[in-house]
Amino acid sequence: MPLTLQSRFVGNVYVIRCAGRIVLGPEVTELESVLNTAAFEFSRFVLTVADIDRLDSIGIGLLVRFAERLRRRGGDIRLAAPPPFLTKLLELTKLSKALQAFATEEEAILSFLLQRPADATQRSAGPRVLVIDESADLCVFVRTVLRQYGFDVQSSCLVRDARILLQVDDVDYILVGPGIVQGAGQTILRSLTPLAPKAVPLQLEDDFKIRDAHEATQALLQMFNLQSTA
Repeated sequence: MPLTLQSRFVGNVYVIRCAGRIVLGPEVTELESVLNTAAFEFSRFVLTVADIDRLDSIGIGLLVRFAERLRRRGGDIRLAAPPPFLTKLLELTKLSKALQAFATEEEAILSFLLQRPADATQRSAGPRVLVIDESADLCVFVRTVLRQYGFDVQSSCLVRDARILLQVDDVDYILVGPGIVQGAGQTILRSLTPLAPKAVPLQLEDDFKIRDAHEATQALLQMFNLQSTA
């Protein structure tokens, strides 16, 4: 079965769901390309491999090599939900220490989020914001703008991932973007309230993502009563 990849990020963890085979050829080339691109921003990776049906020596070599590269930056690759054949393979090859595996995707993600990052001292001491929107690009835009004003911002493209993040960190604001299903924003905010009862709920307007970048920035800053220096 050819390799298919689905990627997303949960806070500072990059998650890749893999299905098919990771073997010499276009499959390994594609996975390496995705890993290399994401590594410009992320150093913590979770590979969900429940639907992998074959992994050859080149595929394993890629994962181990990339894990070693990430560890030099304080990161790692961790496997989630490995099928029985892969668990056995890691044991037989003595690679279970080089590629740490977890029973579920959530456990693998939490293993990173609960681990104090090497750059923890560099985190902003400002208000903490959780941004939720299905568009990774919109999340990056909001995250980048707010960080310029001293906010500590995490983001998620899925509500279930937002719940994982709220298990780890208290936040001062929960900001729901326009990419969430229309009319569901308030429902989502209410569902997250028990996990962050002190957080201020905010929701971006539906046309936020199609506004001029400067206009969108001004609207975002106004939500937090900030003044642009531009």
